[in-house]
Amino acid sequence: MSNKTIPFRADHVGSLLRPETLLQARADFQDGKITAEALYEIETNEIKRIVDKQIEAGLDVVTDGEFRRRFWHTDFLEQLNGVEGFIPNKGYPFSRGETERYTIRNKGKISFNPDHTQIKDFVLFNEIVGGRAVAKQTIPSPNQLFNIGIRDQETYPTIEEFAKDVIQTYKDAIQAFYNAGVRYLQLDDVYIAGLSSPDIPFNDGEYSRETLIELALHVINEVLEGKPEDLAVTTHLCRGNYRSDHAFAGSYDIIAPTLLAKEKVDGFFLEYDDERSGTFQPLSHIPKEGPKVVLGLVTSKTGELEDKKAIKARIKEASQYIPHDQLCLSPQCGFASTHHGNELTEEQQWEKLKFIAQIAKEVWEDKEENLTAAANADRA
Repeated sequence: MSNKTIPFRADHVGSLLRPETLLQARADFQDGKITAEALYEIETNEIKRIVDKQIEAGLDVVTDGEFRRRFWHTDFLEQLNGVEGFIPNKGYPFSRGETERYTIRNKGKISFNPDHTQIKDFVLFNEIVGGRAVAKQTIPSPNQLFNIGIRDQETYPTIEEFAKDVIQTYKDAIQAFYNAGVRYLQLDDVYIAGLSSPDIPFNDGEYSRETLIELALHVINEVLEGKPEDLAVTTHLCRGNYRSDHAFAGSYDIIAPTLLAKEKVDGFFLEYDDERSGTFQPLSHIPKEGPKVVLGLVTSKTGELEDKKAIKARIKEASQYIPHDQLCLSPQCGFASTHHGNELTEEQQWEKLKFIAQIAKEVWEDKEENLTAAANADRA
């Protein structure tokens, strides 16, 4: 495996619908009916099942479905030193209401906790995969810690001081994951997508939108400076994914000249499943032979299967702005960014992933095989 392989032509963001068995086990644990060890065993058994299902769907990359998490980000962040989870007075606003009330805040100096449970969780997950596919680890981007209200201003009077410790924390986290066997790491980032949304008035705050965009780029690139060469890292930009709802809209126009053009990652997962996404024009800022773009053309928010011809046409349209060989395909987001899950069935979820794998094969693999065959024929 090389970094050029990642992201894959057929990829997916990571989270999968929690089965009823797992949801019931979590409820039983909360009620004191089963032990933490019993819950962990149930989670492990379900992860084994969904690893097999992803491979059966035709994917070369698999995740643990985020089955040991309640939320895509808080479970990771609250285990960092200097960060705690808490229940706020209200949830995060989405278009149809608010999320379940739970989030994180900074409570002191931030650093990486070497006993972070997601390190040992990955080791077991990788053993389950057993080399049958590439095991992808997903974690929230360091930029998630820059959302308004998280930084403790007594501990960190300036955002620059805060950024310095966040960068070192994530450098240490990435090295720990690498030592545990991670070779494909995905950074999930709602914050960066929000910087490109006119719905969010960043310029009304202490720092301008332009300053925060430059800072976000600095944080990511500093975190990745000196990373192991055989570790592939991608960024997933998300506009919110909660019970099939979204948090905000906006194209990538505002951030493209800075973040899409200069972020030192191997690929971007971008949402392009509806009109909120804007046009493909921002893709023209991504350097040729630079990061791949995983087009999130297949929605994870509904169960209805898209039209194959329409998806292929959209891929062709995107290739007007970025070379065809730099494109891949995936759902626009996970199927269950939180334990609640989106409004579709597990069967529909697997059909979507099979659909993506099939299209990717027809669009890229079959074409590449034909070109190779033609070249061999010419040499003969």
